[in-house]
Amino acid sequence: MRYVDQLPCAVQEEKHVTIPMEDGVKLSARIWRPTASDAEPVPAVLEYIPYRKNDLTSTRDAIQHPYVAGYGYACVRVDLRGTGESEGVLLDEYLEQEQRDAEAVLAWIAEQPWCDGNTGMTGISWGAFAALQTAARRPPSLRAICIASFTDDRYADDMHYLGGAMLSDNLAEAGTMFAYATCPPDPAVVGERWREMWSERLDAARPWVLEWLRHQHRDDYWRHASLSEDYSALRCPVLASSGWADGYSNAVTRLLSRVDVPRKGLIGPWSHKLPHLGEPGPAIGYLQEVVRWWDHWLKGVDNGVMDGPMLRTWMQESVPPSTSYEERPGRWVGEPSWPSPNVGETVLPLRDGALGEPDGDEDREDRVHTVRSPLSVGQFAGKWASYNAPPDLPYDQREEDGGSLVFQTEPLDTRVEILGAPVVVAEVSADAPVAQLNVRLSDVAPDGRSTRVTYGVLNLTHRDRQETPEALEPGRRYRVRVPLHSVAQAFPPGHRIRLSLSTSYWPLVWPAPGPVLLSVYEKGSSLTLPVRPDDVPEDKALPPFGEPEGCAPPAVTRLSEPEQAWTVSRDLVHYRSVLDIVKDRGLQRHEDNGIETGLRACEQYSWVGEDFGSVRGESAWEMRFRRPDWDVRVETRTVLTSDSDVFRVDATLDGYEDGRRVFSRTWNEEVPRKDV
Repeated sequence: MRYVDQLPCAVQEEKHVTIPMEDGVKLSARIWRPTASDAEPVPAVLEYIPYRKNDLTSTRDAIQHPYVAGYGYACVRVDLRGTGESEGVLLDEYLEQEQRDAEAVLAWIAEQPWCDGNTGMTGISWGAFAALQTAARRPPSLRAICIASFTDDRYADDMHYLGGAMLSDNLAEAGTMFAYATCPPDPAVVGERWREMWSERLDAARPWVLEWLRHQHRDDYWRHASLSEDYSALRCPVLASSGWADGYSNAVTRLLSRVDVPRKGLIGPWSHKLPHLGEPGPAIGYLQEVVRWWDHWLKGVDNGVMDGPMLRTWMQESVPPSTSYEERPGRWVGEPSWPSPNVGETVLPLRDGALGEPDGDEDREDRVHTVRSPLSVGQFAGKWASYNAPPDLPYDQREEDGGSLVFQTEPLDTRVEILGAPVVVAEVSADAPVAQLNVRLSDVAPDGRSTRVTYGVLNLTHRDRQETPEALEPGRRYRVRVPLHSVAQAFPPGHRIRLSLSTSYWPLVWPAPGPVLLSVYEKGSSLTLPVRPDDVPEDKALPPFGEPEGCAPPAVTRLSEPEQAWTVSRDLVHYRSVLDIVKDRGLQRHEDNGIETGLRACEQYSWVGEDFGSVRGESAWEMRFRRPDWDVRVETRTVLTSDSDVFRVDATLDGYEDGRRVFSRTWNEEVPRKDV
């Protein structure tokens, strides 16, 4: 990244500004704005997230917000109610209170003497959710949004449930927020009230996974704040981006196809990162694109930002399997609209272990293939949403394929490129009332190495509807449809395209209540690929993105080394298998304010043999904050287990000051299991 020290506008920073809410709670904001805005008001851009602006996101914030402010904007970074130095408590994600607060913040910003009354919202992940959800409420000052790594469907396309099956990230994200929502404010900012505010957060805390488990089907809990319930609610322009290695790879194209507002889409090879910090690379000059977006929609500059393709995306080249990549080879391609006139469908029937053209014999035997996958299928699946730290992309799929049904093409004669969501249609039956069909699409090199390209999941009880699933009748034949995650991928000549079907994909997906024998019938079963020509002339005319730019972040001193681990182990005496994940940032001091922070997160997923009742997930966090006269930490632990009837949650929360435990609470609760 190129750090820029000369910008068009001189910028001033206000590190702690309070914004009053209707109920008297004050939210904490950090503001960067042109010095001249005291006399010459400017548009304002809001980022609204729960991740602590004073320390844990301060480096990232300092790269982007002063940069945008230097082009003539007031950038306002607000911690949600109950996080950082904001008052109140945070009880769950995307609550009505959160969105009312966002509207109040925008109204406050629009009334400030340094704001000209025009506002935008920006963010990645929670911040993108907040921008999209707030935009759907149509606050009067909001003119446009710029969002990354988001979804418009909180049930079907978030980190909780996928295809009606529960993701292990449902536990992992709950563990994350269990820790973040219970951290104390900084006494250097809020003064002696810090203990009272921290105590309020600790007293109100609960493991969020309990609430998410109580809503295992699509219901009003998930419909709330899901734009997919009414796309017409969005009336302002949107610049939407994501990455192919991110769990949120589907929403960009879905938004492009379903909203009726000025819109642009951008999808790179990235994990859960902003495009100017994109990993795997190449990262791009995203902030320059953002400034052009705001210039047009907040200042009315006729700069051609809406010219060119509606969607720009990175067409990924074939790579060997790896849990991380510094760069993904490929090229930028553009689509004039979505769905694109450049993308057609190629249907490959499933035929006796092969993917290929039908043989024209309609009277041929309707062969049946069966699979009963071991729980080990999924150990190399990686994370639902890659954060690229620790290395968390899927590894070589050959071991996974050993417990799966496999159908593959002959070595390709010509290059094949796909863009969009492949779809599997299958005729299936099962010997149990609850079963999964997990689908993987892989690129198989001539030497046999297999790189997962994309995947899809379907809880077969959700085959017709997500609101009211229906148990399977054992032995009955059903026709089901499984969409895979959207992707852009090239398959070179000599490689094979492989489709793998399994009944488990643990620990990425929480297993069905018990083992299942699944039968797949050839007649009526196929894979549809969204094939795109590799020689679209307009691609060659695309202007290149600039190199990543931003402002230099403040100094951070590392006090202890970070630790990363992603370890698969198998005990062949007791048949216990374990996936251990460690993400430890190490202790570091933020030199601009003297605060020292430490974050350590550990996840563990284990099971014994083929005992589905032994499946166990654990998320444990430790977060530490200190100065010479202040030393506090929060420790959380959440364990999730299940049998065929219930989910069990055992959780603990401990708060420490100066090494002495000042708060402790334990939860031991059960939630009935409902066809998942």
